[in-house]
Amino acid sequence: MLQLVAGVARADHEDSFTVHGFGTLGVARTTSDQVEFVRDISQPRGARSDWDGRVDSVLGLQANWRVTHNLEAVVQGVSRYRYDRSFTPEIAWAYLKYDPTPALSLRAGRLGTEFFMLADSRLVGYSYLTVRPPGDYFWYLPFSSIDGADVLLSLPLGDNVLRGKVFYGISDSSLPLADRQWKIDGSPMVGGYLEYQLASWQMRLSYANIKFRNSLPIAQDFYAVPPALLSPAAVDASLDYLETANTRSHYYSLGVVYDSGPWQLQFMLNHVDQGSNAFESSSAGYVLAGYRIGQVTPFLGYSRVESERRANRMNWAVDRVMADSRSVQATTIVGARWDVARNIALKAQWDGIRGDSSSIFPYRREQPGWSGKLDVFSLTMDFVF
Repeated sequence: MLQLVAGVARADHEDSFTVHGFGTLGVARTTSDQVEFVRDISQPRGARSDWDGRVDSVLGLQANWRVTHNLEAVVQGVSRYRYDRSFTPEIAWAYLKYDPTPALSLRAGRLGTEFFMLADSRLVGYSYLTVRPPGDYFWYLPFSSIDGADVLLSLPLGDNVLRGKVFYGISDSSLPLADRQWKIDGSPMVGGYLEYQLASWQMRLSYANIKFRNSLPIAQDFYAVPPALLSPAAVDASLDYLETANTRSHYYSLGVVYDSGPWQLQFMLNHVDQGSNAFESSSAGYVLAGYRIGQVTPFLGYSRVESERRANRMNWAVDRVMADSRSVQATTIVGARWDVARNIALKAQWDGIRGDSSSIFPYRREQPGWSGKLDVFSLTMDFVF
């Protein structure tokens, strides 16, 4: 028998080798040329008022080799628009999975991150009801994979299941900042979750943190400021104040998912506590509901994010850096998913973003006069094979 796991089929019998894949062909446009809309902060450029295919398009292939009934090797490659403005394929997953008992599962290698519920499959558009995971909630999570290990323990409780997972790994990512990249490879991550499955309900509490290894690539910008505007001593003090190396950010989340009959419901909350003065801490959440009518599932959602402004006791240059992580906005999501054929879904979605004019995270190339108001229109075709 074949079953879908994160949108990719997997064989259940021993000594088998299968190759399957997933993808999204998508276009998006907005109603403003004052900012560029991105899927998350891993993307250096985004969509404006012309249709753009970079934001949501992705192609992935996954190979599964079940060596024995309790040992499996998995490799997944993905091509998507990434930090270096290319679609260069990358290895997202490459791990060995060993199940010594039905209740215990061990994995080691390159793993998908699970900071928030549903986060490990967020590139598989077919597995989501919406065009993309709600940005207000998921924007702060650009880490797609780690090199490390995790342990999953499942305990049956009557007809229900209690699961717990812990993980540790090292990031291998880079994030785009203007025309440079902030290297977060080598940054250790640790976390875990506790999940309870009750019939059609899943509830999860999660915690994770990352300790950044490197500084932001902003030093040369500060040293380029004329001494008349910022003294050398002020430059050094500013860089110390904005240091990210050896600081730790913490991620807390609560997720509830219901999927039964025609109804799909999701409710998520998170809080991100940033350890560096360079970033504002934030709280976010969303609620999403979909109701299936034949092959079509209309959906409606609402999300909100609000970051916490830090007091700046330094200077105007520090204030400019700190402002880049500010996000205060709400988004109304309206759309429909049409499962037009087996393993193929067409989606249309409108995102009505209403925010403060200071809310510029994670948009790209914001222009003076940005009002914080933006409408995003998206069309996608998601598929698995």
